[in-house]
Amino acid sequence: MRTLYHFWITPACRKVRLTLAEKGLQFDLKIEKPWERRHGFLARNPAGEVPVLVDENEITLADSQAICEYLEETYEDIRLLPEDKIARAETRRLVGWFDRKFFIEVTDNLVEEKIMKRLTKSGTPNTAAIRAGHHNIHYHLEYITYLVERRSWLAGDDFSLADIAAAAQLSSVDYLGDVPWEQHPAAKIWYARAKSRPSFRAILADNLPGMPAPPHYADLDF
Repeated sequence: MRTLYHFWITPACRKVRLTLAEKGLQFDLKIEKPWERRHGFLARNPAGEVPVLVDENEITLADSQAICEYLEETYEDIRLLPEDKIARAETRRLVGWFDRKFFIEVTDNLVEEKIMKRLTKSGTPNTAAIRAGHHNIHYHLEYITYLVERRSWLAGDDFSLADIAAAAQLSSVDYLGDVPWEQHPAAKIWYARAKSRPSFRAILADNLPGMPAPPHYADLDF
């Protein structure tokens, strides 16, 4: 059985979980608290970051995009990257957008400040960072709206790794109740379609001890 070392609220981990589930691959989850710098975990990934996947062949992989690309190339029955090279490049561009730009401008300012600092006891939330996250998220929801008004899914006609990367970030922020869905109805419809997929069920069942999600979080109809 393959094993995924992860932490609940981390978008990169959610991205890999969704990819595994979309491909119908069975896996065990092991909680890893990367700030503890556990020696056994560092032996698997010297960077000390989650996610880390140990596949059935005992190959150990780190970095969410490297893992997803490996899964795409190894388990080809269900494709999450288009066959057309231009469409594939566009999908990868959007994955990069959400993995990096959205994370830096939104997720890091909200999830890191509101949840991770509390869990790691690394200080009090930075209110300026939280304000920036609340401000920046509108730009990204507007961009999602722009995309889905022109395409069936973010990168084109089919659900893809671009949708997974975006939904992974937004699900982490939505756990806080910090996504202004009512101001961005087209983005809300796209996310409702994404979180209605069977691959999302385990994500929506996540429950951080002492930090319950808002009632709408697991509601497929909001």
